[in-house]
Amino acid sequence: HRKDEFRAERILQERAFAHPKIEVIWNHSVDEVLGASDPMGVTGLKLKHSQTGETLEVSCDGLFVAIGHAPSSELFKDQLAMDAAGYLDVTPGTASTAIPGVFAAGDVTDDVYRQAVTAAGMGCMAALEAVRLLAEEDHAKAHHAISHAEAQKIATW
Repeated sequence: HRKDEFRAERILQERAFAHPKIEVIWNHSVDEVLGASDPMGVTGLKLKHSQTGETLEVSCDGLFVAIGHAPSSELFKDQLAMDAAGYLDVTPGTASTAIPGVFAAGDVTDDVYRQAVTAAGMGCMAALEAVRLLAEEDHAKAHHAISHAEAQKIATW
């Protein structure tokens, strides 16, 4: 854990501390995933101490990346509409942004749940909306005549 304490509910902390397969390593963050390119998968982690910068290697065969409390949306600044806290604006109940064909999902849009399950579900929503958009575009092309020059432009695009 990158800090020296958890902020989770006390009962969840107690469960983690009592679990025989959990060892909490305080004040560290993941610096490198080891073995990730190996066909067998993750073999360990290189951890970096948040105060001293020293590294520590830990053997493991998996990794769960928790979603933080701040959206990772800096990449989209000045490109997509977002609120003051940095969450991307989407049409309520969808993954659609104000730009047609651009969809946003998960913790960059959700300031309530911010969980992996939300991201996965919204990722599915975004994929389905993208498929729907492409189908609508195909339908429009098939049922609305375009000039030969426009067809050539589309073909080389």
